[in-house]
Amino acid sequence: MNALHQPGHGPAAPLGKLLVRQGVISEDQLRIALIEQKRSAEPLGRLLISLGFVTEATMREALSEKLQTPAADLNSLVVDAVALKLIPKDVAKRYRVFPIVYERDKDNLVLAMADTSNIVALDQINAMLVQGITITPVLVNESDISRAIDQYYGFELSIDGILHEIETGEVNYASMRADTDEYSHPMVRLIDALLADAVQNGASDIHFEPEQGFLRIRYRIDGILRQIRSLHKSYWPAMAVRLKVISSMNIAETRAPQDGRISIRFSGRQIDFRASSQPTTHGENIVLRVLDRQQGIVPLDGLGLADPELTLLKLMIARPHGVILVTGPTGSGKTTTLYSILNHINTESVNIMTLEDPVEYPMNMIRQTSVNDAARIGFADGIRSMMRQDPDIILVGEIRDRETAEMAFAAAMTGHQVYSTLHTNSAIGSLPRLLDIGIVPDVMAGNIIGIVAQRLVRKLCVYCRAPSEADDIERRLLGLAPDDGPAPVYRAVGCPRCAHQGYKGRMAIMEVLKMNSELDELVGRRASGRTMREAAARAGFRTLVDDGMRRVLDGATTLEEVARVADLTDRLQ
Repeated sequence: MNALHQPGHGPAAPLGKLLVRQGVISEDQLRIALIEQKRSAEPLGRLLISLGFVTEATMREALSEKLQTPAADLNSLVVDAVALKLIPKDVAKRYRVFPIVYERDKDNLVLAMADTSNIVALDQINAMLVQGITITPVLVNESDISRAIDQYYGFELSIDGILHEIETGEVNYASMRADTDEYSHPMVRLIDALLADAVQNGASDIHFEPEQGFLRIRYRIDGILRQIRSLHKSYWPAMAVRLKVISSMNIAETRAPQDGRISIRFSGRQIDFRASSQPTTHGENIVLRVLDRQQGIVPLDGLGLADPELTLLKLMIARPHGVILVTGPTGSGKTTTLYSILNHINTESVNIMTLEDPVEYPMNMIRQTSVNDAARIGFADGIRSMMRQDPDIILVGEIRDRETAEMAFAAAMTGHQVYSTLHTNSAIGSLPRLLDIGIVPDVMAGNIIGIVAQRLVRKLCVYCRAPSEADDIERRLLGLAPDDGPAPVYRAVGCPRCAHQGYKGRMAIMEVLKMNSELDELVGRRASGRTMREAAARAGFRTLVDDGMRRVLDGATTLEEVARVADLTDRLQ
C-alpha cells in the first residue's frame, strides 16, 4: 500500500512481522513477499495483496493498527467529480490533500491526506465545506497526492461539461491511444465519467446502442433497463475506439463480434467490466457487464434466506460428496449464490477448483479456470482434467449437455462435492431436465444432495414505500384466512432517493430442496413432477412463491415484483 512509503513510519518489515504475529500470514508467505519486494521495489502491503496472501480489507486493518489511521491507494483512480468540486485546487495543494469520493448517502467526504494528524488543515477544510458534511481522512503517499492533483484538476469532469467541450473542439483519434497525458483528452474523460456514473447508480450492465441518427446509452439497474442519455451519432466512433482500447479489443476489427475486459479502481475498490461488441446495422453495439467484487461475494447469512432454509442449505453444504445445483434463468443471481457458498467453505484444508465461462470474480486459494474454445477446454474435458488435480470440491459453471452432466455426476460418485448451475424454472423442474439431458435415474438417485432455485426481485425503497390494506385477491395470494385480521402490504411510490422508481436494490427469493430417500425413490422410478412436489411438500419444502410472499409480508417487496418473476396463478385455485 502507498502508506508504506510514508516517511517516519518505520520500514516495511515490521508490518510483515505484525501480520505474522496476528496470524494473518505465515513466515513463509512473508519471506516470499520480501523476495518479491527486492525484485520489484513495490511496497510490501501491495505485494501481499497481489500474491493473494491477504485481502485489501485485512491489509487496511493492519495498517490502521500500525499507523493508527486508515490507508488508501490512489492508483488507477476513477475520480468523483462531485468530490473534486468540494475542494479547490489551491486548497488541495496547500494542505497536500485530495478528495477521493463524496458518499452522498452519508454526507461524508473521503479525503486522502499526506499527514492525517494535520489538525489545522482539517479545521480549515471543515470550515470551507457545506455544513453537515463530515470528513474521513485516509493516509496516502504525498507524491501520489501531487500526481492526482496534477492529473485530475483543471479538467471538466461532469458528463454535460465534457460533452460541451467535445462539441466546441475537435476529436483527435490518435491522442486517445497516446500514453502521455491521455487524461487531458475529453473522450477519455467522457468514458471514465460514464463508467463512474454507472457504478455510482448501481448498474449491472451499460449498453451503448447506435441508432440511425443518435447513440442511446442505457443502464440496467435492479434488473430493469433505464435510458440515461442520447448522444449525437458523431460521438460514437471515438467512444467505441476508446472502449475498445481500454478493454484490449482490436480497434481495426468492426465486422466481427469481440470480447474484452476492463479493470479500474473506483471509490477505493476494484471494479471489473466484461466488454462485448456486436456489429449491427447502425454500427457496433457495445455492452459492458459490471463485475463489482464487493457486491459479488455476499456472506451466506446475507443471502436473505429464512432461518429454516439457511439451516437446510448449511446441512447440504456439510455433506462430503454429491451434487448441489443452483437453478434459475439468466441474471437471477446464481453465480453470486455459488460464490457465497464457496467463500463459506473456502479454507486451507480443502482444495476447491472451478471451471467457469468466464471467471467473473477472482477468489484467493481457489483454483479458477476459464472455459476456453481456443485451448479446447470445454466443461466435460475440464472436469476430466481437474479430477487429476486432487480436488475436494468442484464448481462447474453450467451443465449444458449430456457429457458435462455425466462427468459432473461421475465426479460426485468418486467422492467429490460438485456445484453447478442449470437453467430450469424450479428446483423440482431440475430433475426432469436432467433426465431429458440423458442422465439415467439410477445415477441421479442418491447422488443429488439438493437443489436451490432462485429469482431476483426489486426491494422497495424504505424512504417512500406506502402501506395499504390488502384486498381479497391479495389476501388469497398471501395465504391469509378471513379471520387472520388486517394485513398491511406496501406499495411503490417513488422519491429522489430511489430516482422516482419506488424500488432501490434487489434481493433473492429462493426455494431450497433437500433430497431425501422418498424423493430419491421417486426419481429412480421416473415419477411425475406433481408426485415429487407432493412428496417435497410433506417434507416441509417451501416454494419460490412462498418465499416471495414472506418478503411481501415483511414489507421488503411488492406482489407485483414477485408476480414479475414467479407464477402466482396456482395460489388462486
